[in-house]
Amino acid sequence: MPASRLSRTPLPGIGIRYDLTTREQQRLSVIAHRDGARTLSAYRSDDPDECALSTRLSSGEADALIDALMPSHHSPTLLHTTDLGLVAERVLLSATSHWNGRLLGETRMRTETGVSIVAVLRRADAIPSPAPDFRLAGGDTLIVIGTREGVETAATILGRE
Repeated sequence: MPASRLSRTPLPGIGIRYDLTTREQQRLSVIAHRDGARTLSAYRSDDPDECALSTRLSSGEADALIDALMPSHHSPTLLHTTDLGLVAERVLLSATSHWNGRLLGETRMRTETGVSIVAVLRRADAIPSPAPDFRLAGGDTLIVIGTREGVETAATILGRE
């Protein structure tokens, strides 16, 4: 069976297109847009030029997919939160969120849900252990740890418009 192949093509003004041909000769492509979004496409096996599926993923959705494909928890030195009944999730704060421009402490996240916001990802920066006076911004990705129920409630609160 032939080996898989990956090629990279710059798309001026758009980003970079990555094309993967699998060992089974299936074709996939990912366009990495300059704004952080990704377009994932899969092509028909009987006509490799015809797209069978194409979906655009936000930066946060792309990060979640990357985590699913290459989970960081493979390292034996990292804590497996699921073994403790905890989950860690990324929650994207939209530009239209009620919390955009407000202080983290105003969310009363720990009091209301029992979860901890352990980091905020903003563009290319990671802000560990944000203090209550940290000002949230649309596009921030909050790393939230807590019970499944608490994390789901936190996502609902943070999604409020």
